[in-house]
Amino acid sequence: MIRHIVFFSVKDPQDRDRVEQGLKLLAATPHARFFEIGRNLSHDAISDPVDFVVYGEFDDEAALAAYKADPLYQRSIDVVRPLRELRIAADFVSAVPAVRD
Repeated sequence: MIRHIVFFSVKDPQDRDRVEQGLKLLAATPHARFFEIGRNLSHDAISDPVDFVVYGEFDDEAALAAYKADPLYQRSIDVVRPLRELRIAADFVSAVPAVRD
């Protein structure tokens, strides 16, 4: 399984709702085993603020690539990219399945 995590910050706080709506387009992806978007509740005094976190779980690299090739992904980019300040993405292979309630 591949875990995909992306952190975003917004240039103008007034654009947070627009960025959130743009990111929520991604939640309709059929390629992820699990997918969610959330507003960051934590603000670290020693690092730049992060406004949103995108988290997805994909069966393999092919599923992750299909997600990134999906037109929903490009629609989200079109909305979010002009409004974001920071984007940090990480993908890692996890042999441990996620535990959920």
